[in-house]
Amino acid sequence: MSDRYEDSPLYRIRHSAAHIMAQAVLEFYPDAKYTIGPPVENGFYYDFEFSQPVTQEDLEKIEKRMRQIIAAGHEFRRKALSAEEARQIFADQPYKLELIDGLEKGGLDEYGNPLTEKPEISIYQHDTFTDLCRGPHVENTRQINPSAIKLMSIAGAYWRGDENNKMLTRIYGTAWQKPDELKNYLAMLEEAKKRDHRKLGKELEIFIFDDEVGPGLPLWLPNGGIITEQLERLAKEMEEKAGYSQVRTPHVTKEDLFLRSGHLPYYAESMYPPMEMDGVKYYVKPMNCPMHHKIFAARPRSYRELPIRLAEYGTCYRYEKSGELFGLMRVRSMQMNDAHIYCSEEQFESEFMGVIDLYKKYFDLFGIERFKMRLSLHSKAGLGKKYVDNERLWVKTEDMVRRAMLNGGVPFVEVEDEAAFYGPKIDVQIWSAIGREFTLATNQVDFAVPERFDLKFVNKEGGEETPLCIHRAPLSTHERMVGFLIEHYAGAFPVWLAPEQVRVIPITDAQSEYAGQLEAQLREAGVRARADLGSERMNAKIRAAQMFKVPYMLVVGASEAEAGTVSLRLRDGSQENNIPVAAFVSRVQEKIRSRASVL
Repeated sequence: MSDRYEDSPLYRIRHSAAHIMAQAVLEFYPDAKYTIGPPVENGFYYDFEFSQPVTQEDLEKIEKRMRQIIAAGHEFRRKALSAEEARQIFADQPYKLELIDGLEKGGLDEYGNPLTEKPEISIYQHDTFTDLCRGPHVENTRQINPSAIKLMSIAGAYWRGDENNKMLTRIYGTAWQKPDELKNYLAMLEEAKKRDHRKLGKELEIFIFDDEVGPGLPLWLPNGGIITEQLERLAKEMEEKAGYSQVRTPHVTKEDLFLRSGHLPYYAESMYPPMEMDGVKYYVKPMNCPMHHKIFAARPRSYRELPIRLAEYGTCYRYEKSGELFGLMRVRSMQMNDAHIYCSEEQFESEFMGVIDLYKKYFDLFGIERFKMRLSLHSKAGLGKKYVDNERLWVKTEDMVRRAMLNGGVPFVEVEDEAAFYGPKIDVQIWSAIGREFTLATNQVDFAVPERFDLKFVNKEGGEETPLCIHRAPLSTHERMVGFLIEHYAGAFPVWLAPEQVRVIPITDAQSEYAGQLEAQLREAGVRARADLGSERMNAKIRAAQMFKVPYMLVVGASEAEAGTVSLRLRDGSQENNIPVAAFVSRVQEKIRSRASVL
């Protein structure tokens, strides 16, 4: 049974629901121009050009009409036709005409991407609606449950995602097989709103964006600085045990480096434009690998040194389109949990699976119970354009990765045409505590670029050999990882990761001195603590600490000050009284040391 979304019943249901929505929209707005309406994760959308504003309030009537169309039991009928016949059908639809031109002349799909072969032009019809479409669809509208669909929102979207094109109106919807699935999905969305990392990131003072700094360029506030520092400390500890060496490289480099690596031809659209000084072009780096290759090449290497594992926590810069920026998940400035492993072919499997094992350790630590490994492969049609033109090495390295995963007993799925330009990779999808999916880590094989940099090592026979290179980032970028963790924990971080671990709250001003002494004692013990010596009442101070999701609150009154104890209040509201200070300090230190997930 196929694991591909495109082959699933839900894909057909959602694709068909998009057509039904388009029919309903055109009945209410007959002069609207319609473009494309694909299924997407958890739903579908359709883009329109309207001559009048369409608002969120209009969705109710469109949704009602959709249910009527579904109940009428219309068949979906496919018909293949020539480009000229298609132009006659869509004579008054300019976007469809543009799509037809692409299909006929350039072999382009509806998004403007090259197709591997010239496709057959086809339409799908149901009731009064006809769309240029390759399918698939349900056979009859009654195969869609009218109680399991809902129109969700309206947004702006550029035609074909190009900022230079016209802004269209995008209507999002969702569709499921059963009403209960829709109900559960909507409940998950409500919970996701509460956990949204953009909302919590501001409330918990973790990060901000500022227009004068620029879109997609986050500013880490002190709390965010603590979280990222703890993640980096964790990664460095893990990598030191695994034999990595830390390196540092500049933020800018000459154009020649990226021409040699091949990144400029393949990656130029995602790079910031160059700066020119003294007739030389410089780029801010979008990745660290070319510089790591230079470090490997700094002196002759022997097989006895391999594998060489170079790690760096430098900041990289990528020009993501403004419409694709999304909080910390899609940014233009990113701190990479980056490393490159140089190894022989014989060492490849153990090194590659060592990275996979590292993923699993992180997943256990963060309580990530659901994940999926995707083996991203090349496509023959993309050779020389999207991918390095060496079919033999593509097949060989893809088989090496496949064999390593199978030997390691790690389940995975294969996805064509999603590899890096220089080799196959394992991409890791993870799901948060409420079931939201994130693309997080990657483990990539590079069979091409080391040769471009003349990287060599002396093998056992005394000859020269080019190493394989593994690019890996188990914790992704700090930005994406922190965004995920905010939503995963709903901002209630485990003690070791919490920006503020303990807040000391005196009942009256008379205990302020004792509270200050406790803060100093905790800080001396390596605990991030703060005494709240403000003028507010105790209950207000407790609420403030709970708002910031501080794990531990120490409430101290006259009896605690006299006895040298604390009354502990956990952020879930539970309490423990008369705890000796030394016992509490020891308890917190152990939670931090072990990176425990529970208080």
